[in-house]
Amino acid sequence: MSHFAYRDGMLHAEDVPLPQIAAAHGTPCFVYSRAALLSRFEEFRQALAGRDTLLCYAVKANSNLAILNLFARAGAGFDIVSGGELARVIAAGGDPARVVFSGVGKTKDEMHQALVAGIFCFNVESSAELERLDAIAGQAGKRASIALRVNPDVDAKTHPYISTGLRSNKFGVAYAEALDLYRRARVLPNVDIAGIACHIGSQLLDPAPAAEAAEKILALADRLAADGIVLRHLDLGGGIGIRYRDETPLPVAGYLAPVLEKLAGRKEKILFEPGRALVGNAGVLLTRIEHLKHGEEKNFAIVDAAMNDLMRPALYDAWHDILPVRQAAGATAEYEVVGPVCESGDFLGHARALAVAEGDLLSVMSAGAYGMAMSSNYNTRPRAAEVMVDGNQIHLVRERERIEQLFAGERVLP
Repeated sequence: MSHFAYRDGMLHAEDVPLPQIAAAHGTPCFVYSRAALLSRFEEFRQALAGRDTLLCYAVKANSNLAILNLFARAGAGFDIVSGGELARVIAAGGDPARVVFSGVGKTKDEMHQALVAGIFCFNVESSAELERLDAIAGQAGKRASIALRVNPDVDAKTHPYISTGLRSNKFGVAYAEALDLYRRARVLPNVDIAGIACHIGSQLLDPAPAAEAAEKILALADRLAADGIVLRHLDLGGGIGIRYRDETPLPVAGYLAPVLEKLAGRKEKILFEPGRALVGNAGVLLTRIEHLKHGEEKNFAIVDAAMNDLMRPALYDAWHDILPVRQAAGATAEYEVVGPVCESGDFLGHARALAVAEGDLLSVMSAGAYGMAMSSNYNTRPRAAEVMVDGNQIHLVRERERIEQLFAGERVLP
């Protein structure tokens, strides 16, 4: 069931017509469906029923406190990559003891913050990080629970910017070096070896690479056990893809089945870290057409949202469906849907067939992941409002920024 659908020619979020949101909170505006978020989380939970698992939402996909709180109350853990994300999880009511800290560049302050908070595990990504974490834990009088993020050198067959499991990527410890680094970790006084982790990329539609990576990780876990290093958990990352255009993602249970088959009979706790798969299709970016500009070669629909609001098209040449909020019966024309930012790369969609007029609302679909999370204030543009819809109720979960907030911390020279 789609939680964003037309009723009598008007696009709705659950039971709310999108023009009602635009009238109340303006545009551009991110709109999320509470039902879509929870139904997707439940799909993961059912696929993992009967297993000892921890489902850690990847906060980087969308870090709004309302979304974090929703998942925390549903029983989620969290995958973080910064001290700021840890602070968000705690502010949203998340349990630090269900937090996994990933990322290649953890600072001393972030390590100390996470140790004091009592997180579940650090996913360590280099020998330098391991040595630093041991020292910081010693200074804090703590013992750091760790897993090594091992790079299995598996081609995820996704966009190169979001592929993370090849030996040429910056992420993780080389597979061939992992055993020696675990042996080094074993003798460090302030480190507790808890598990092993991997993550091969994002927007994955074929489960075969994930299953291949799991097989390699399990083989390494068995080698470690033979060496006397017994792991308590296996973190197999996230990255499950969604539909943006014409993709046909498997149901969660279907995608996970080949991976779970590899895990049959294992005693370790299993961690997964979905992000986009939980929130991507649960949000849209609502925007209004400011001008229609008809040129000799192209027509432009100039909207009030821009690349600073939704970076993915400019960054990855990513496709997002763009739908008119009100279905019109008139003839369509082909438009470049672009924003007002001073970059030729400022576009939300190329060559879209639309029957629209100045002032019409458009909905940029599948914008729940890496929309607001990657937004910026380029061109001194305030970031958009965020709204959560629950049935026929509208909840403002982030106010639109005001221009004066953007330079409130700046100072001119005397």
